[in-house]
Amino acid sequence: MSIKSDRWIRRMAEEHGMIEPFEAGQVRQAADGNKLVSYGTSSYGYDGRCADEFKIFTNINTAIVDPKRFDEKSFVDFKGDVCIIPPNSFALARTVEYFRIPRNVLTICLGKSTYARCGIIVNVTPLEPEWEGHVTLEFSNTSPLPAKVYANEGVAQFLFFESDEVCETSYADRAGKYMGQRGVTLPKA
Repeated sequence: MSIKSDRWIRRMAEEHGMIEPFEAGQVRQAADGNKLVSYGTSSYGYDGRCADEFKIFTNINTAIVDPKRFDEKSFVDFKGDVCIIPPNSFALARTVEYFRIPRNVLTICLGKSTYARCGIIVNVTPLEPEWEGHVTLEFSNTSPLPAKVYANEGVAQFLFFESDEVCETSYADRAGKYMGQRGVTLPKA
């Protein structure tokens, strides 16, 4: 298994639609000149963006978080350019990019250090062979202060590992429950 470079990522995105929309370079500045948290192709990965749709965790209903019986009322829906996550809480979002992972590739999503240095942790999650969809992201605010997450800017890096052989059973073969997800997707039992 080997990690894939920027050239491989560009080729797979352009020829096979692996990432849509796709940014071939690193974007660090908005059209108006304002700085951005970078996104786009990096040396050995792709920095994905967060869309402007958020689900912010709230415990106004004193619910218990249960992945088998998740209560949608535990979230407040928010749409905007900046999401404020309360102290010691979390929010869900989705990537701007839609991913189509090849059958011989495993992709790992990691948080960007810019956010980690502020106490905002992005969950580590795999994108399995032949999975496709928008990636649902979880932002944990581990700080005692409210924290900002910026929509349409870089939030997570995706690393692509290509295997020497094709897997016997892919995510698509198993009809995985998160296949083809669009929008922010809550836990499914």
